Amino acid sequence: MKKTNKPVWIITYIGLLALYISTAVFITQVSKSGGFWTFFGMPVPVSAFTGVLSSIGSLSLIFLVVLLHKPGLITALIIIAFQFPSMTMSLIKTQNMMTLPGMCNNLLTLVAVLIIYRRNKMIDEYRKAEVENLKEQQRSAMRLFEQTATALVNAIDAKDTYSHGHSLRVAEYSEQIARLLGKDEEECKRIYYAALLHDVGKIGIPNTIINKKGKLTPEEYEDIKQHPVKGNFILSGISRYPYLSLGAHFHHERYDGKGYPKQLKGEDIPEIARIISVADAYDAMSSNRSYRSALPQQLVREEIVKGAGTQFDPEIAKIMQNMIDQDPAYQMRESDIMSELAGKYEVECLEFGQEVAEGIIVDRNITKIRLRVTQKPNHPDARGGAIILFDSLDERVHDDPKTVRELCYYEYCTIWLDGPTENKGVRKIETEHILHDDAKRSVEEDGSIIYEIEAVKCKDHVQMKIDDGARTDVITIALPDSSRYVYIGLTGEYCRISDVNIQKDEEQVPENYIERIAEEISYIDVPAGDIPNVQVDGQGTDVSEGIAVDDQLVISFHTMSLPTARLVWHCPYIVVFTSANGQVNGPDYQEFAVVRLDGECNGTQEMASNKLTVNKQDHFAGWDAWKEVNKKGFDCVVSFTRYERTITMMTENFGIAIKNTTVVKGNVKNLYVALTGDQCALTNIRIER
Repeated sequence: MKKTNKPVWIITYIGLLALYISTAVFITQVSKSGGFWTFFGMPVPVSAFTGVLSSIGSLSLIFLVVLLHKPGLITALIIIAFQFPSMTMSLIKTQNMMTLPGMCNNLLTLVAVLIIYRRNKMIDEYRKAEVENLKEQQRSAMRLFEQTATALVNAIDAKDTYSHGHSLRVAEYSEQIARLLGKDEEECKRIYYAALLHDVGKIGIPNTIINKKGKLTPEEYEDIKQHPVKGNFILSGISRYPYLSLGAHFHHERYDGKGYPKQLKGEDIPEIARIISVADAYDAMSSNRSYRSALPQQLVREEIVKGAGTQFDPEIAKIMQNMIDQDPAYQMRESDIMSELAGKYEVECLEFGQEVAEGIIVDRNITKIRLRVTQKPNHPDARGGAIILFDSLDERVHDDPKTVRELCYYEYCTIWLDGPTENKGVRKIETEHILHDDAKRSVEEDGSIIYEIEAVKCKDHVQMKIDDGARTDVITIALPDSSRYVYIGLTGEYCRISDVNIQKDEEQVPENYIERIAEEISYIDVPAGDIPNVQVDGQGTDVSEGIAVDDQLVISFHTMSLPTARLVWHCPYIVVFTSANGQVNGPDYQEFAVVRLDGECNGTQEMASNKLTVNKQDHFAGWDAWKEVNKKGFDCVVSFTRYERTITMMTENFGIAIKNTTVVKGNVKNLYVALTGDQCALTNIRIER
């Protein structure tokens, strides 16, 4: 019996066993009775019912085997084996032939149960073989389907030199989204294969259009827009898998109804297509194309945020944002890009800046770099190795004006490893040369020089230490602001940089580790409100004092994004939390929600549930306008209502209306809120109760 029918199994077993025991008891009494029962006016001896009861007992044993299989057989054999010795002894001692029918009945019952069990076992084996055969047929059909799907995908990829692997990545991202939506294994596989074949319609699009470099003409764009229709035509013939055509047909529909080919809107778009739409857009942005390179991860995330509720299903867009947040190393992208970037710290340099290694981030954890610089022959006057300090969304050095603008590239300075510096965009550079007593430069037999470098950033200052064995140059740089990132790009002039080893300290240095050579950049040097002003240079790097939430609470403040802000989430955040001293990161700190004014919410499900509602109102002018308003600055009002362990927060700013309800789990008495953000200045903070 199946485990799911265990109660029925127990009831059946007890019932049949009780029936057999009852008949055995009655047989003993009836066989010894000398009385008569009257049936239809005729007297019938009670002892005549012995055979009837014996048959009922035998049937109960047979049904034990039929219904309960092996446990029933074991029970029946035990009962029969228990009876045979007593019957045999009775026959020998009393020589009463009346026991022979009972013995024969038991023998017949024994034979019957053994035959029935054997037959049931053969039937079960046959069924198992049939099931296994069916499963093997299904596996064979699935293998054939997978091979056919792969062949179609390869045919699609072969048409477009810039989309190799696109379909497979979209399938993997779609399956991951499906799992995070709570889909079961079978549904996840359906979504995977639908996504794998979502672009099959491109087989019917001319190669000249698919591989065209540059902007398509209106006529060519109309041709491209036909690939979902062609894909639906190709896949709709596979009647066994009807879901395949849904992904191909509707993955270019938009949540706001402005997509194609049917202009479906919202949940009228099949969910499978809404999932593929997000995965498809993500891979398109994170991969190289004929007309552009892959976008940096932050820009990809911003586009997903901007498209939530317009291009994308907001729930699915939120899942993709979380997937991006869980991928700080930007592994979710084209593998060719990953291999291109991997290990690019060793470079062959000709003209200065022609080749620059991938950026190495500088922060409050001291970065230690050891490298070898080998001068190229026939260039004795070349300046050797150098460092470019810069910031860029893709962590790489650029000189093309369009790319510089799109990736927010900013160059601070150039530092030559033999000492000289060139100011490109910092407030001040100071260099101190420290000579080592009786020391010589670390020059190898081949003439190469070993350098040991340390780099650290504290707010708006960077300190570099460059040691060649004979001298240490301590270079202090006052940056133009404290919110930009700083990366080291290894380069040089007619040299080879090799044997690069990079290590990073686990502990951060104190904020005052670098001695200042210029005044601190401040955007909050204005009168404070009820609590001190806050300047947040990076995500959550500073936070306001905690504010207790008891019943009704209104917080008003002025916010302005910093000059370096460039993304929609460079704005204020609201933190809902508890701690022993009422401060963020205080003793016994627990964070329940972080609500961003751009309409995002992060929270730990184990400690609290959050229900976020974001409405883009009619006067919302778009995300570019939103960023401009933040740069100019505006006054913001946030209201809170608390009932026991539930806090409801509401605010509306330039067409983004936010309501978030946080329900705290567990017995938490004191609840607080605080202001933080990313690249923003928060001033004149007022509290009303």
